[in-house]
Amino acid sequence: MNIQENISLQPFNTFGIDKKANFFVKVKTEDDVKKALVFAKESKLPVFILGGGSNILLTKDLDALVIKIEISGIKVLEESEDEVIVEVGAGENWHTFVLHCIENDWAGAENLSLIPGTVGASPMQNIGAYGIEIKEIFKSLHAIHRDTLHEKTFDAQDCRFGYRESVFKSDLKDQYIITKVVFILKKKPTFHIEYGAIKQTLEEMGIEEPSLRSISQAVIQIRLSKLPDPKEIGNAGSFFKNPTVPLEFFESLKKTYPEMPSFPNEQGVKIPAAWLIEKTGWKGKTFGSIGVHKNQPLVLVNYGGGDGNEIKLLSENIQQSVFRKFGIMLHPEVNFL
Repeated sequence: MNIQENISLQPFNTFGIDKKANFFVKVKTEDDVKKALVFAKESKLPVFILGGGSNILLTKDLDALVIKIEISGIKVLEESEDEVIVEVGAGENWHTFVLHCIENDWAGAENLSLIPGTVGASPMQNIGAYGIEIKEIFKSLHAIHRDTLHEKTFDAQDCRFGYRESVFKSDLKDQYIITKVVFILKKKPTFHIEYGAIKQTLEEMGIEEPSLRSISQAVIQIRLSKLPDPKEIGNAGSFFKNPTVPLEFFESLKKTYPEMPSFPNEQGVKIPAAWLIEKTGWKGKTFGSIGVHKNQPLVLVNYGGGDGNEIKLLSENIQQSVFRKFGIMLHPEVNFL
């Protein structure tokens, strides 16, 4: 384990923001994690956990020990005729894991193709796309308490999953470091192709009988058409959550905006944040080195040399515009640091 000092975090966040960490270490085992935590405690340093850096916006240098999780490995724990239980290191790339599932004919993760980030971050955020959330294939996770170094296993109920939420973003925020995640995947797939443009894209691809691979390819094609590649343009994917509003409030909005898209759910009606942002005139706007993506208004971008505080201010201005026009407050998916 090699603890480094005064390290630029630009290569480690998908926005490409150039801020520094006073101390930085890559950990490849659970023992490394514990050693890093002991160092931080002895040095009286706060700790920041870094996965793929795809869900953060750096607004300042970090006077902390930044621990980059690089715990790898994909291991089958149990297997039956109908399902397989797989343990995955928290540092594994999420999309690489999805492709591994498809290669082995394990169903359940295909709709979540090309989501940036690491496996360890997936339950924290309860990542989701095209009608599927991580909670639907999640079994458990293993984590280490930051202060006591005690290890604990959390099942789905313990995680208290919600829309882009878990207990690790609320009551247990900054208390645990996730080291491994266990998933239950099916050998007899149930395809989910009704959400978004998956069905239409499959038709355009000439696919009559969907498969895990073709659904994944359709999702990848859709995402690439909408979302800029962070390797080319700095971004963190969807910047805001899609808001859910009460049914009565939605019906009153619908009178003024009959074309407003909507998706009923248990809490009310979900409205696409991208539509709200576009209708307030932000789509494609640029401000120096930053802006709102020309194809997907839900994505804020850094064209090169942009500062995290500039992007934060832009996001706040978008929130205010949407609230003034629609009475809806957007909430960021991205974590500000």
